[in-house]
Amino acid sequence: MIRRLLLIVAALACMGAAASDPAERLADPAKEARARALFTQIRCVVCQNQSIDESDADLARDLRVTVRQEIAQGWSDAQVRAFLVARYGEFILLKPRWSAGNAVLWLAPFLIVLIGGVALLVRARKSGVLGEELSPEEEARLKQIREN
Repeated sequence: MIRRLLLIVAALACMGAAASDPAERLADPAKEARARALFTQIRCVVCQNQSIDESDADLARDLRVTVRQEIAQGWSDAQVRAFLVARYGEFILLKPRWSAGNAVLWLAPFLIVLIGGVALLVRARKSGVLGEELSPEEEARLKQIREN
């Protein structure tokens, strides 16, 4: 049990160490903080469900170096994100920007369910599954029950 716990702690320490190589860090703490904040917003295209801050893939390390270089050259956060999107596509961002293409992807499942529900309702009405109209005797009996 203790051995497993030590292995887990060692693995977590290695993951953090991958993103924190002292040789890669910027000398200016403010710029380094900006770079670290950007690392959490950029997807590792190898791991796909991790940011480049969490990933120890070689491509993630290269992206961290690239981001740091661009920030050292005076690029804004928006310019860095725009460069990465131009190079790798919108997928590189963990939180994609709102656009018409993204709206279609997010709204399509709801529209499909809505259209399917309407189609089922129309079909049920046409086939009489929802029930027939009450006869005059049944309506009179229903009215009598409601009044009591």
